[in-house]
Amino acid sequence: MPVNKQTDLGKINITNQAIATLVADASMECYGVVGLTSKNYSEKASAVLKREDLEKGIVVKNNKSNIDISVYIIVAAGIKVTEVLRNVQQKVKYVVGKQLEVSVGKVNVYVQDLKKVD
Repeated sequence: MPVNKQTDLGKINITNQAIATLVADASMECYGVVGLTSKNYSEKASAVLKREDLEKGIVVKNNKSNIDISVYIIVAAGIKVTEVLRNVQQKVKYVVGKQLEVSVGKVNVYVQDLKKVD
C-alpha cells in the first residue's frame, strides 16, 4: 500500500518499491554493510543481492500514522555489529523522513550473515 499525500497542487503517491529503493541506498552507504540479502536467506542462493534486486532485502509496512521498515543485511566480520545496526537504523530513519516527509516508526535491522571482507 503506497504512501499518499495531499498537497495544494494535487495528490502524491509514493510506492513501497520507491521507499525500498531509498532504504537500500541509505543502508548500503553505512560502514560495515557488505550487502543486502533477501528475507528468506539461504546458503544455496546467492546471498548478496545485486543492485537491481536490492529492494528484495527490504520490507515496508504502512500504518495509519507512520511506516515501519525491515532491512535484511550482511555485515562485515570483525566490525562491532551493534554499531553497524545502530548506524543503519539512524540513517534509514533520517533519509526516509527527510526526503519523503513521512513519519518513520520502527526500523528493524536483521543480520542474516557475517562475511569476511578482503
